Amino acid sequence: MKQIKVDFGSILTAMVTPFDHQQRVNYSVARRLALHLIKTGSDGLVLAGTTGESPVLSKEEKIELFRVVAEEVNGQAAVIANTGTNNTADSIHLTKAAQEAGVDGVMVVAPYYSKPSQEGLYRHFKAIAQSTRLPVILYNIPGRTGVNILPETIARLAKIDNITALKEAAGNPDQVSELKILLPAGFTLYSGDDSFTLPMLSLGAKGVISVASHLVGLRLKEMVAAVAAGNINRATQIHLELFPLFKSLFITTNPIPIKAALNLTGWNVGAPRLPLVEASQEEKEKIKGVLTALRIIS
Repeated sequence: MKQIKVDFGSILTAMVTPFDHQQRVNYSVARRLALHLIKTGSDGLVLAGTTGESPVLSKEEKIELFRVVAEEVNGQAAVIANTGTNNTADSIHLTKAAQEAGVDGVMVVAPYYSKPSQEGLYRHFKAIAQSTRLPVILYNIPGRTGVNILPETIARLAKIDNITALKEAAGNPDQVSELKILLPAGFTLYSGDDSFTLPMLSLGAKGVISVASHLVGLRLKEMVAAVAAGNINRATQIHLELFPLFKSLFITTNPIPIKAALNLTGWNVGAPRLPLVEASQEEKEKIKGVLTALRIIS
């Protein structure tokens, strides 16, 4: 099959799902946040992913989130819906609904908890891709799912015309090198971890599906541009400057820290839903210290 050519850009924000004080999805804040992120460096937005608390969103909430953000963005940036679950049939249903809601692509995480074989992973992703005309980004995050999509399986899946990219968050440089050897030239690789973006860019990744871009999207874009221009010293300088932020946003389970950070910067995105809880006072102080040092807050 001929690979579909898709360019979602280099900085995609894994957007938080805002909740109000009664823990309902705050679609009004989601609309405003989406536009803010586009103005501050995001080429695309990934909705209802890990950072968007997908496990605690109902299907109806996800579909409405996809719809309202796609409507608000109106082509100014790519809107990507995470439609992956550990149930292939449910993932297909949600993918079709996301397509109807007007998104530009879907991201599909490896089935969590089930721990399928590599053949099971291949058939799962293939069935979802064949259910839609949208471009598909695969998402490999074994620390969350309990299963690693091996490079050989990714290479098999890359032969399916609308599977066009991978968000790689296994944290293994050797695996990234293997991927670059095995994958076709037109296949896009994104870092799934802010602190691993610069090493992955050096191995040929296009960019990052980022948490930190909620706060420093333009700086991340500058880092990617510096690598593309061959200015590795400048890219390294930016990486090291932002590294304390990258680490502070993972001092506890994502998205607890980024929600705390956004609330500190004046974005009322609310607390996470149970079973996640708000950042502790000590964690908030650490996050506040990093935001102050970077002059994100005064």
